[in-house]
Amino acid sequence: MTIKILAAVVAVALLLAYFAPMVFKMNDAALTSVIVIGIVVMLADLWYTFRQEED
Repeated sequence: MTIKILAAVVAVALLLAYFAPMVFKMNDAALTSVIVIGIVVMLADLWYTFRQEED
């Protein structure tokens, strides 16, 4: 479980580091909203994955 949490933290950090320059440089509301929605969906998927019991 510890490895899964560490991998999730690294994945979220890499995703934010990848998208942050685009959001700040372009200043486009539509692009920003799509990226924020994508990040929220990713975090929701991680939440459901961690709450699921392992087989």
